[in-house]
Amino acid sequence: MITKSTSLLSLALSIGLLSCSQKQSETIIPANDPNINYMGRIYWDENGHGNFNYPGTSAILKFKGTGIRMETSPGSGKFVVEIDNQEPKTIMFTPTDSILTLAENLKDSIHNVRVTYAIEGFEFNPSFRSFSINGKPLTPDEKPELKIEFIGNSITCGYGIEANDPKTGFSYDTENHTKSYAYQTALALNADFNIVARSGIGIYRNYGGRKGGDTKTLPLEYDYTMIYNHDHLWDHTQFHPDIICINLGTNDTSENRYDISLYEQRYRDFLNYLRELHPNAKIVLLTGPMLNGKALTDVKHVLDKLSAEDSNTYRFDMSPQTGELGYGADYHPSASQTNRMTQELIPFLRSLNITQQN
Repeated sequence: MITKSTSLLSLALSIGLLSCSQKQSETIIPANDPNINYMGRIYWDENGHGNFNYPGTSAILKFKGTGIRMETSPGSGKFVVEIDNQEPKTIMFTPTDSILTLAENLKDSIHNVRVTYAIEGFEFNPSFRSFSINGKPLTPDEKPELKIEFIGNSITCGYGIEANDPKTGFSYDTENHTKSYAYQTALALNADFNIVARSGIGIYRNYGGRKGGDTKTLPLEYDYTMIYNHDHLWDHTQFHPDIICINLGTNDTSENRYDISLYEQRYRDFLNYLRELHPNAKIVLLTGPMLNGKALTDVKHVLDKLSAEDSNTYRFDMSPQTGELGYGADYHPSASQTNRMTQELIPFLRSLNITQQN
């Protein structure tokens, strides 16, 4: 005779067995597994962990199953998860978090996942450590042939892009690189990309810095895998961009206290170095939407002169912001302004008729 208690016991055992079965189906993949594609500058340590701190650094996976989790260093900060055609999801690794769920309760089928670092991480020391899949990993799609490097400042990082009040100060909560013109342009062009950017940075002078020039400027940090970490040189042969977009000058001319001749000299030196590293790259010199007045005129004059010195260097100006599309934090571009920037830049880059480098 089957009693009610017997039925409940059978049900409990069934649930227990199902839980064990689900747990056993979980596959742990180390971060350095070949079934993961990465974009961005990453230093791989002896533990197989991928260390980075530039925004936009991404891990891309393909799997068949129902869920996926990621392990990173505790307190790594903010990531954006994009899976299949669903709306992007933001996750935050606090100091007590090292493993978080990227997706769960998915249909048991093939899924594509992209997880992207959304903020500037030099204060957090983020790293990719492993992924856990409730299912099995699949061979990823080939990385895009087109390669773009974006070199810039806060506008490239996505500073304050999720704020709605220009009087709001900086916060990692409102920074989101995946809404920046750089990220959106790269996705629209189906490009593999590197981001080398930092808020407040310049070519020869950082925001509010000395008129005669600063240390920790972008050219002085460019040779390292992680900004402000000089322990690991970046191997430039790992990434030969077809296009290099540079948006620097807003901080060099900040507070209307600058030496335009020093800006021109350091910019020319940096371009010569980039040309040595990437002789076939098409280099695009940009002006950003926050420049205006005399500073904008001075920067345009220098960039026009520099682009004329090299047949494979080009010029493009973003539309200055007027406030009609709102502002982000500290009067940085809003999401709407950034969308305009993206829609302006995409056709220009397409017009360059890029032939991918080997």
